[in-house]
Amino acid sequence: MTARDRILSAIRAALPQEHPAPDAIAAEAMALLADPDTSRPRLVAEGLVDAFILKAEAIGTTIDRVGGTEAVPDAVRRYLSGYGLSLSLALEPTPALTSLDWTGLDTGTTLAPDQPVALGKALWGIAESGSMIVHSGADTPILLSFLPLHHILVLRESDVLSHLEDYAAQLAARPHPRNAIVITGPSGTTDIEGSYVRGAHGPGFLHVILVASAD
Repeated sequence: MTARDRILSAIRAALPQEHPAPDAIAAEAMALLADPDTSRPRLVAEGLVDAFILKAEAIGTTIDRVGGTEAVPDAVRRYLSGYGLSLSLALEPTPALTSLDWTGLDTGTTLAPDQPVALGKALWGIAESGSMIVHSGADTPILLSFLPLHHILVLRESDVLSHLEDYAAQLAARPHPRNAIVITGPSGTTDIEGSYVRGAHGPGFLHVILVASAD
């Protein structure tokens, strides 16, 4: 008898003699899927947007709510001024952002060396965790989500989903991206002597401009 055989034999001997039938296990799994609310965590607030904001702010994300996408440039100016940053940023080259009035702001579609700020668009937000979903694509360069110190994302309130598996359902109904990123708060780690280091693996600051209208 090999060592592998002895290990597997010991495992089999330790298991209960009567195992649930495969049909019974499958039925239990289907019962959980039939009513997912019985196994999903409750949101921290009644409304999806309120729950998203509470969770996002709890993990270090800052939020600015605006009435429409036309107000996004002013919200960006407020953020840059609040941190004493120059009025310059890398802009995700998606028409939803490039078509806005960026007068007075220095924008480009690539991140210059040492440029601290990039702006992109999140496809969805997750109320359960305060996370945001970003997909790569021809007009959504993925490095804008990783390289800048300050990462700003535009998110429509109508695109806030309840739980992470609701995003999975959305993903099943569209072509899969080459890269999908779940962004939950600014980057940070406590791996080094237990001290919190901000921006260890990506942006040290995460800011969301939450657009109230569905435009």
